[in-house]
Amino acid sequence: MIQEIREIPDRAEKVYYATQQIALPRDVPYLGMGSSHYATLALYYQGVRITPYSASDYYHYLKPAAKTDLGVLISQSGRSSEVLWCRELFNRFYAITNEIKSPLCVSTSLERVFPLMAGKEEHSSSKTYVNTLITLFNGHKIDPYAAVRLLREKSIEYEAWGSEAAAKIHAMIGADKYKGCYIIGSGPNIATAYQAALVLSETSKYPFIGMSTAQYDHGPKETAQDCAVIVIRSNGPDSARTRRLFELVDNAGAMVHYFEERDLDESLSPVVSIMPFNFMAYYLAKLLNITRTFTVGKKVTEVDPDA
Repeated sequence: MIQEIREIPDRAEKVYYATQQIALPRDVPYLGMGSSHYATLALYYQGVRITPYSASDYYHYLKPAAKTDLGVLISQSGRSSEVLWCRELFNRFYAITNEIKSPLCVSTSLERVFPLMAGKEEHSSSKTYVNTLITLFNGHKIDPYAAVRLLREKSIEYEAWGSEAAAKIHAMIGADKYKGCYIIGSGPNIATAYQAALVLSETSKYPFIGMSTAQYDHGPKETAQDCAVIVIRSNGPDSARTRRLFELVDNAGAMVHYFEERDLDESLSPVVSIMPFNFMAYYLAKLLNITRTFTVGKKVTEVDPDA
């Protein structure tokens, strides 16, 4: 896992240069599951005109009566069942995947494939998530170069943050003063909060919950005593509310820890803000003596559409 995380800067640069000239459509559905879905939220929550949906919810509850002309289907493995079901819902679709020979890329409706170029990945999505973000940003003419550069320049700093955050959570667990942990983000970093919670849950086997600052303010803050709260701070319009809220939560008995990337505008920060949480997941699993990422299920979720 640690090797996969440390490969992120190299793989990010590779896909950055390969996708600089691509164009992705606006005003169409963007469908994925898990990490693939969360990546689309980083654009949606900064006003890019895409309509992101969970592929399963779209297929079962939201699909129109007739085929839609165009959609974008995202599956890092190219084998996630719910995304594959959605191929039949479009006259034509674009595929974003790390596996260009996967079932996702076998369809008469497939118009174009955008390879993620993340290389082999056996643990929680780290390289593929970052490369999905970069592909989406380039495809919508938002140049992420400044963020891609920081992935390499600050990798050691991000790893140190992850190790420290893991040690704090582990200490709470060891002291039997741990009810759980919220990961909080605003704007485009709502995507980071969801993805970080997913990776940390998969890897540590403890539940982590990702949500927005506003969602947390509307009730979950009452759980503050003996909870950990990790806040992704940024320079966006929600920054003042975030500061006030988590000063209050800290005083109410939560362990509040912050991550902030001051060298990037909020719009680009999701590309780098997930990396410290990837390191945190690795170090927390190490402290907990967990050696396998997937024990209940498999990395790729494959289910029966009628189940």
